[in-house]
Amino acid sequence: MPDPRETGLVLDPKYDAAGLITAVATDRVTGDVLMLAHMNAEALALTVETGVAHFWSRSRAALWKKGETSGHVLQVSDIRIDCDQDAVWLIVDPAGPACHTGARSCFYRRIEGDRLALAE
Repeated sequence: MPDPRETGLVLDPKYDAAGLITAVATDRVTGDVLMLAHMNAEALALTVETGVAHFWSRSRAALWKKGETSGHVLQVSDIRIDCDQDAVWLIVDPAGPACHTGARSCFYRRIEGDRLALAE
């Protein structure tokens, strides 16, 4: 019998032991991956409610609104959840760089053998 979490239309996120779910944000226009972060239930609820990306900072053990201090918020256009509801995909319109380093995307380097090179 199919698992209702995997085939149904009831939102039932499968949080890990720490109460988190992985979230990836992509640019609505370009499709580029901007960042990967984590959400707890409160961050997901706030994202749905406000249309602005919220995450859980594992390093600070705190809720954070992306761009709260920099102004580089991620305005959410669409939210998807994967088949077993343990990962979230945010399709966003970024208001500036997504990475805290100032890079457009957190994925600004590529692996070339045993070295890194700039991807952009």
